[in-house]
Amino acid sequence: MNELDLRTGRNLGAALAALGMLALAPMPAVAQDKVRVGVFPVSSSLPYFVALERGFLKEQNIDPETIRLIGGPPNVAALITNQIDISAVLVTIEGINADLKKPGVAMYISLNSQNRTYQMEQFVVRKGFAADSIRDLKGARIMSAPGPANVTMAKAALAAVGLKDHDYTIDQLDIGQHVNVMTAGTFDAGYTLEPNASTMRKMGVARTIESGVIAHYILGDPDANAFAAGCAMSSDFIKARPDVARRFAAAWAKAVAFINTNPAEARKHLVKNTFTPEDVVDTVPMIRYFMARDLTAKDKADYQKFIDFSTKAGTLPEKVDVTKYLEVF
Repeated sequence: MNELDLRTGRNLGAALAALGMLALAPMPAVAQDKVRVGVFPVSSSLPYFVALERGFLKEQNIDPETIRLIGGPPNVAALITNQIDISAVLVTIEGINADLKKPGVAMYISLNSQNRTYQMEQFVVRKGFAADSIRDLKGARIMSAPGPANVTMAKAALAAVGLKDHDYTIDQLDIGQHVNVMTAGTFDAGYTLEPNASTMRKMGVARTIESGVIAHYILGDPDANAFAAGCAMSSDFIKARPDVARRFAAAWAKAVAFINTNPAEARKHLVKNTFTPEDVVDTVPMIRYFMARDLTAKDKADYQKFIDFSTKAGTLPEKVDVTKYLEVF
């Protein structure tokens, strides 16, 4: 072997050794994609808590920033101004109304069904108040979950049983105060959401007189799917970061499937994430979650009927094709 061959061999050996060291060296971690999520701490935000705490978002290399926003209007404002990318739960009436002002600001990747089986909204009465149905609320002081959509639905249900606006008083109240004011007797009745109703029943300060009122009084069928809320992304986010949006939707779909098949296990994620005491969580009723891609023709018809009612009631300024604001991944 001549000197050139020796030098070549030494160089090749050094090169191979260097490659071996590179192979053994740890690869730099890939930064997770940040996503800003507006979260209303009620039970209908459950898919977000499941996706976060069970690692479904992490599996998709997403690091969400949780931004607590109480009610629909703050979520809408944050979507419109691009302060959040996604609203974990947004009332559909308020989302559609925002879409009419800024088309595509709220694109629903999933919808939440509520009815007499999948309970969310309901009328409760305080301990000692004589009422067996909402027909008995004449003269009552009523509180309502905040936002025009909730007030509209409460009034519509009351109107359906013959009560006029002057037959009662109704005031919007922050959802976090519902249990306290019913305990204090400040109001006679309330149009509230879960898990507050379950907490009131557990404490013995109030009882439910009717649940699933949207399906019953607005859709005319207690078992219809009242798609009153869902998870919405802004179209700006979808267009700017389509792959991140797709991966977030995949994590959300996994959470939805988990909840629908394991409700008893899933509801445990309500503790510490919502106003749900640990001794109440096992009694909180579950709603039904649907990804937009899984909606049937009947589901879409129920959704359209719900939104059409809101147009007739004047909550929405014009008729809307709800399918325009469904985002299928």
